[in-house]
Amino acid sequence: MTNTARTRKNSPALSIAAPQVLSREAGTSLVEQIVRSIEARVDDKLLRSGARMPSIREFADTHNVSRFTVVEAYDRLVAKGYLESRRGSGFYVRDRMPMHGAENAARAVDSAPQQLDVAWLVRNMFRQYPTQNSPGSGLIPADWLDGELVANGLRAISRQHQNLLLQYGNPQGSPLLRQQLQLKLAELEISASPEQIVTTAGVTQALDIIARQFTLPGDTIFVDDPAWFLMFGSFAALGAKVVGIPRLPDGPDIAKLAELAALHKPKLYVINSVLHNPTSTSLSAAKAFQILKIAEQHDFTIVEDDIYCDLHPGSSIQPATRIAALDQLSRVIYLGGFSKTLAANLRVGFIATSVEMAKRLADRKMLGTLTTSDIGERVVYKILSEGHYRKHADRLRGKLDSVRDKSVRQLERVGLKVDIHGPAGIFLWVDTGCDTNVLAEKGMQEGYLLAPGSLFSPSQLPSTRMRVNVANLHEIGLLRFLEREIGKAGG
Repeated sequence: MTNTARTRKNSPALSIAAPQVLSREAGTSLVEQIVRSIEARVDDKLLRSGARMPSIREFADTHNVSRFTVVEAYDRLVAKGYLESRRGSGFYVRDRMPMHGAENAARAVDSAPQQLDVAWLVRNMFRQYPTQNSPGSGLIPADWLDGELVANGLRAISRQHQNLLLQYGNPQGSPLLRQQLQLKLAELEISASPEQIVTTAGVTQALDIIARQFTLPGDTIFVDDPAWFLMFGSFAALGAKVVGIPRLPDGPDIAKLAELAALHKPKLYVINSVLHNPTSTSLSAAKAFQILKIAEQHDFTIVEDDIYCDLHPGSSIQPATRIAALDQLSRVIYLGGFSKTLAANLRVGFIATSVEMAKRLADRKMLGTLTTSDIGERVVYKILSEGHYRKHADRLRGKLDSVRDKSVRQLERVGLKVDIHGPAGIFLWVDTGCDTNVLAEKGMQEGYLLAPGSLFSPSQLPSTRMRVNVANLHEIGLLRFLEREIGKAGG
């Protein structure tokens, strides 16, 4: 071995910069092994800001890899902000202190919030917690879904419609998907032509479009109390007054709805009729008729959010009344989507309403986003039209059914009261007997994402209630945490 080679082998920079052993038998590529190792050494301050990295040739010779492998690894590290390339000089460790400071500050805020609010819960839902540590999440675990079903759809669309990947979609939504949705709605006894349907980037965008169309600053929007929390902030940002209608196991408190409608003269009432979030209860037929009657009397529009539609086994098995089926889209605007059952990342939802209102909402959609993703809509169309979706939804319902009763028993065993829940759906609405804001803060400190009841009410007042996702409740450490904290509160 030459003196030069010996010097390279024994160079401190080389020994610190790279993995001790690069394995061609490992489950990850050589490039990825190099990248991860250097990232770790920079993060651990073994490689400090400004340090010069071994040249590509030195690194390749020392670790018996190709120069192409080193070039790709260094390029990835530059793209990720770990290294910088100085022309004619080589690669150097980049100063990452400001970035780390920002990340640590954000992590401190998220893990120990001074005040829980809707943004806190949503922000933490998007962090990469293991699903079993997130009983406060609103999603079905990814390993319960069918990634291959979606991937096959994407591959088929890319082969058959390559030119469409480069263009805008139809402003009102994919005609093929809207025709398929006509059939889907007919199964729910809702008559709607494709011209009455507007696709959206999920129900979240649908609600925003409708609120902008119907309300001005100072107008009132009714919501259930409790209800899906995200719309509270969205409506308030538009200047609307958000008023909660107490939700009972079979629907809203009708007497209170009539009283508040006379007082506030709302423009909209947003309601989950089937598998209500967060209780998983459903609207009775009697309540549905009464809601329509009050809406007609006080001239407001009902927005029926049916995002959990396909997690319900059907009215022939369990009672389920949709107001849109009674009204046939005269005073009711119906919303649906596939983010809960297919893939949250597809962001495909839809609005069904009158032909005239559909045109107006499509125009408003164009003002905000031009069109929605034609790619995602074609993937959903393919899955629906080929009959795969029905079987997939059946499997999801079966999995939820298999864990729901077990989840109830587990929660009751550790001291929670499970007095409100439906026979289907994702959620349980439990009573902990303590302030769930405090419980959620303690949970976050131990890595558990909980959904305190205060966030599900427009009033945001402290609550002993908590929403629990039955699919994310089986980590033993989580149950022990709940038992310990509930016991402290009760003792």
